[in-house]
Amino acid sequence: MASQELAQKLQRRLQLEESGETAEGETEAVKGTVAAGEVEERSCLTASADAELSAKLCRRQDINEGAAQPRRAAVFNPYTEFKEFSRRQIKDMERMFRLYDSGRDGYIDLMELKLMMEKLGAPQTHLGLKNMIKEVDEDFDGKLSFREFLLIFHKAAAGELEEDSGLLTLAKLSEIDVSIEGVKGAKNFFEAKAQALSSASKFEAEIKAEQDERKREEEERKHRRAAFRELKSAFTQ
Repeated sequence: MASQELAQKLQRRLQLEESGETAEGETEAVKGTVAAGEVEERSCLTASADAELSAKLCRRQDINEGAAQPRRAAVFNPYTEFKEFSRRQIKDMERMFRLYDSGRDGYIDLMELKLMMEKLGAPQTHLGLKNMIKEVDEDFDGKLSFREFLLIFHKAAAGELEEDSGLLTLAKLSEIDVSIEGVKGAKNFFEAKAQALSSASKFEAEIKAEQDERKREEEERKHRRAAFRELKSAFTQ
């Protein structure tokens, strides 16, 4: 509203100066109003900048104290972030995640986690389920994203989970082969695995193996179709 009033007065000032019909007192009054408006606008901009800076400083302090997590990029690539696991292992984890994400919203919530643990033969209490989520819930939304789901296996393989942790139970009981040997020796395995899979040649070899597997399956399908057509032709003669 104030900005609109200031614009109207500026327009009025230009009209008066162009026509030359304004009185000196009126011109000075308009000039005074315009100057006051400019000071007020600068004051508002300064206050806005100070508030934005203060909010950023408060968030940085919360992150440093562990009360908040840094915002992550929207694009998440599990293959580059979790290099200790092979492409096949990550795809197995993704299939498991999708299996229990019954809501198809990209998250495993409390009830879906409850069903998962029951299916794995290790039912948990309501509090136990909440603690499981809390252990890897980086954004404090009370549910597991796919990245947070991968963190379960990352922490398990690195020996970062307690022996009685529900997450360690989940990792051990899953059908995903990440060679979890319990807390003892798991860290050594994790370090060796991370080193072995860090090279680009290993990554490329896995991609090539997947491509070869798809080609082999396609060839088998072609042979089956050809055999079927030959058998069908023999019967129709």
